Amino acid sequence: MTPLDELALLLRPAAGGLYLVSTGRDAQLELQRKLYGAKTDAEVDDRFRAALAGIPNARAFVLGIPSDVGAGFRRGANLGPQAIRTQLLAELPDWPARAGSLGVVDIGDVFVVPQLLHDDMLAEGQKEASRAALYPNVPPDVRRTLPVSPLSIAERALDLVFTLNPRIAPVVLGGDHSTAWPVASALSRARKDRWGIVQPDAHTDLLEERLGIKYCFATWSWHANELLGRDGRMVQVGTRASRRDRAHWESTLGVRQFWAEECLRDPEAALDALLAHLKERKIESVYFSNDIDGTDSAHADATGTPEPAGLEPDFVVRLIRRIGAEVGMLGGDIMEVAPPLRDKPDSTERTVALAVRYLRETLGAILRTEI
Repeated sequence: MTPLDELALLLRPAAGGLYLVSTGRDAQLELQRKLYGAKTDAEVDDRFRAALAGIPNARAFVLGIPSDVGAGFRRGANLGPQAIRTQLLAELPDWPARAGSLGVVDIGDVFVVPQLLHDDMLAEGQKEASRAALYPNVPPDVRRTLPVSPLSIAERALDLVFTLNPRIAPVVLGGDHSTAWPVASALSRARKDRWGIVQPDAHTDLLEERLGIKYCFATWSWHANELLGRDGRMVQVGTRASRRDRAHWESTLGVRQFWAEECLRDPEAALDALLAHLKERKIESVYFSNDIDGTDSAHADATGTPEPAGLEPDFVVRLIRRIGAEVGMLGGDIMEVAPPLRDKPDSTERTVALAVRYLRETLGAILRTEI
């Protein structure tokens, strides 16, 4: 089986990662047709496969991971990728054609079984049953090698993409923040340059485990930081909701943090210090993992854990632009957008619109052009 054949098994056309059979299915199909400029479902599938075939020559790819299984007590981020794509098309109706001219391919969604998170957590019997449901027409000897949980599927898919094109830039739409883990893991194998992570986030996500769970929204940064060697290449910005102070995290784990208070007090100084740190650490490119709750909840409260006193959107945009211009951005994501969590009448609209603004800026920084 070729990498493209396996990707076609693991992924679904864009916006197809949510398993729907009745409620919401018509809207899902309509969005897919718009995203692929198709009139029929058969055309959607053909253009999805054509997008996969374009990976070797593309500059960047978009991947949705619509899973909130690794979230906390408020869910809804599984609907983030679909909402972000819908808003992107509302702002840029010609996005499919524009993406093609920029060398960006949308390779679709990880298909999510909403009760699963990572294959390491599953008994062999459950994996066998899930494989039978997900890959019914695959020969048994091949089927038993395939992942079934969203984080595991994403990691395998990303490895395959980087096999086809090691320098392609990943742009991931989450999902809760656990869905950044497979990206960091795959990048650690694909990239040979000295890269780092910049993570706008209200929280540290630096627990080694949470209630015995190795990979979830609260632990992915700990594991990513281990991959980076605890050498200051994990940079967190906007931190403000933590049981420990900055000194604890920086002294024990070797991360670098810029707490929200200092970014609000003197935004330009904070930006200068952050960029200086990246350069001092000789970081050659950055993966920008953008948890929407790093932004102040006044601007982004349709999320699982909104927090006040956070980053201003203009600050985040300036940070994205400066990283792109002064260091280089190898990829990025938008995480924890949860459209159903409407605490105020306009919560969803404001948060999703801001997520699309960040998405466009991230793509612009990667490609060094205005989106």
